[in-house]
Amino acid sequence: MKPFTTIAIVIFALVAILHLLRLCLGWEFTISGRVIPLWPSILGLIVAGTLSIGLWRESRNK
Repeated sequence: MKPFTTIAIVIFALVAILHLLRLCLGWEFTISGRVIPLWPSILGLIVAGTLSIGLWRESRNK
């Protein structure tokens, strides 16, 4: 497995885990005094998780 691919898999997996933790624990995220709702974390979890799994599966097939 190439080093860049490994780094990308780890970063995407960490982002997905953080989104999952935010959803499970109800962490608030505030930007400029506005609280960001939880629903963007659902999208972030799906996108980051899919990219991480896709890269991992692709790297194992070569």
